[in-house]
Amino acid sequence: MSVVPVPSVPAPTLRPVPDHLVEAAPVPAPVIESIRIVGWPDPVIDRLGYDPRSLYVETFWLGILGPTCTWLMRRFAAGLDDNPDGFDLDRADTARALGLGDRAGRQSPFRRALSRCVTFEMARPVGPTTLAVRRRIPPMPRRHLQRLPDSLQHRHAQWMTPVRSSPALEEARRNARRLALALLASDNTRPEVELQLVRWQVHPALAHEAAQWAWAYRAHEARAGRPA
Repeated sequence: MSVVPVPSVPAPTLRPVPDHLVEAAPVPAPVIESIRIVGWPDPVIDRLGYDPRSLYVETFWLGILGPTCTWLMRRFAAGLDDNPDGFDLDRADTARALGLGDRAGRQSPFRRALSRCVTFEMARPVGPTTLAVRRRIPPMPRRHLQRLPDSLQHRHAQWMTPVRSSPALEEARRNARRLALALLASDNTRPEVELQLVRWQVHPALAHEAAQWAWAYRAHEARAGRPA
């Protein structure tokens, strides 16, 4: 039996693949450990809006923003009170403090809470690691108000009903301001003052105005070097 010779096949020449055809391995996005928080100036909202720690925000905005976003806005407000020019917020520490764990990434609970703040225009990015946040929450727009339960919608209507000027109103305003000054002198915060006035049956609108007035008055007296 004859053996058929197998022709020899030359070994293939391996050519290097051009660099532009090589797919680079995906590089994971860097984990941002700190976020710079600065104020978002808005002359209208700063004048008409509510402190994120106020009873108004807790009563009406909480159900729209959600608890995590609301707590974040409160932390931003407290931080900006202490550091008006801005401050660095540690991502992991803040997430753990709010009960969100320290998981990073775009789908982390903390990242979603920040995105929610931006979605509802409570904050806006001004750089890759900087967030401008509102120091006052605006009065609730009608489109959000309609999402609240009927009981809260009715309460909001009462809250926003203007109180007609009268001698009795002016006396109530003066009393509310005096009480607000006394509460601030006892080391209560502005939101605590407003809440306590409402508990003392002061109309919510008057309580908010009195707390704002007392805070501004004490700040003015401190700048003038006079004891408030």
